[in-house]
Amino acid sequence: MTDSPASAPDTKVSRRAWQALIVLMAGMFMALLDTTIVNVALPSIRTSLNASEATLSWIISGYALAFGLALIPAGRIGDRIGHKWVFFTGLALFTVASLACGLAQNDLQLIIARVVQGLAGGMFVPAVTAVIQLMFPAASRGKAFAIMGSVIGVSTALGPIVGGLIIEAFGVEEGWRLVFWVNLPIGIVALIAAAILLPAGTGTASAPGAPAAARVDGVGLLLLSGGLVALLVPLIEGQDRGWPLWTYLVLAAGVLLIVAFGAWEVALTKRGSSPLVPPHLFSHPAFTGGVILALVYFAAFTSIFFTISILWQAGLGHTALESGLVSIPFAIGSILGASQSNRLTERLGRTVLVGGVALVTVGLIWVWLVLLLTAPADLTNWTLLPPLFIAGLGSGCFIAPNVAFIVATVDPTEAGAASGVIGVMQRVGSAAGIAVVGSVFFGTLVVAGPGADAVAAGFTHSATLAMAVSAGLSVVALLLVFLLPKRVDVVDGL
Repeated sequence: MTDSPASAPDTKVSRRAWQALIVLMAGMFMALLDTTIVNVALPSIRTSLNASEATLSWIISGYALAFGLALIPAGRIGDRIGHKWVFFTGLALFTVASLACGLAQNDLQLIIARVVQGLAGGMFVPAVTAVIQLMFPAASRGKAFAIMGSVIGVSTALGPIVGGLIIEAFGVEEGWRLVFWVNLPIGIVALIAAAILLPAGTGTASAPGAPAAARVDGVGLLLLSGGLVALLVPLIEGQDRGWPLWTYLVLAAGVLLIVAFGAWEVALTKRGSSPLVPPHLFSHPAFTGGVILALVYFAAFTSIFFTISILWQAGLGHTALESGLVSIPFAIGSILGASQSNRLTERLGRTVLVGGVALVTVGLIWVWLVLLLTAPADLTNWTLLPPLFIAGLGSGCFIAPNVAFIVATVDPTEAGAASGVIGVMQRVGSAAGIAVVGSVFFGTLVVAGPGADAVAAGFTHSATLAMAVSAGLSVVALLLVFLLPKRVDVVDGL
């Protein structure tokens, strides 16, 4: 094929490669849109399906956890068989799962479809980066990754607005279903284009002189998945069910499975096989701290709009569109911060990350204080605009370059494995953050009497406590940033 990486000129990118990039960005857009568009639909789902509080947490956490667990094995399978068909299969499954989400008639059906959607997203997203690396020469790769960064920012920002507009137009009963079905036309067109435009044979294992790709560590993946799910189930279901004995037993089982996973990975390494997560990465204390930072930071910032969406609609009686508008300052700040982060990092090094997390911390504490000190009837979009803009600005400054700083704590030959681990931990952090914050929110929710004022007071009180958890996590993240190196060369695509 004339557009294969092997035959592409070093300084010129074919027209077909740029067309293929559009296809890849369509997939990335769908996966990232679904991380935020669903937040504003949660109260509608709660009303339409009479869903439990735990179900609302599962809709977000289940997607994030499944997404994260699929990242590493999907990348390795792509290395073996070619990333084109991994992308195509994942995108097809994501599209079908989106249809199933919108067709769900009860809690269980929606949760299962949402988890499958997360698995599918985790399948095809690693292929996006891999195909860009293989199709574009070094001179043009930075531009391709810059486009990808813009798509990530725009899709994340558009999610709440698009979701709010859809529910506003089609109503509570049917609008939330169309929030999932918006993926269908994009997915179908992208699948047709992917089959035509993406080059075959884009697995790194097929590159001349490349070593054979390692087999996927199935046992390790099973132990890790089982351990994380066992930890997540009690955190989500425990409060709703009154913390029965089985929740503590499952938590203990989760810890044991994670320990077993670590032991298995060490044993696999000693036998000369390829583990899912190379244990020697954690011999670098700074890397270990950076991985914990990724987990804690994503637990802090991804949970705030879960809290605000439920408060704004179920507590204060606003529409889904009004709820989506609350997130606009954060989205604008995030895009602005991300657009300048690489340039600032080259000049200031780690100070950009420290400043970014500090801004997020200030913003979240400010939001907490607003909820604590403002009467529910006086809460408006304008009261949260300044702190959410500040938090968004800091988040944009942090998220774009943070992976490069964490990867810099290990040897360059370990960069690929380290990036995979960080990606997983970011998604696990998102899932855990929603689980913990959701448990705090609904576990403290008491409506003392009838009437809208009582409902607003009860939801605002719970939202204040939930936001305090998010702010506390951001403080921990701020302390962990200082474990990272002071300077690093920011590599496009990390």
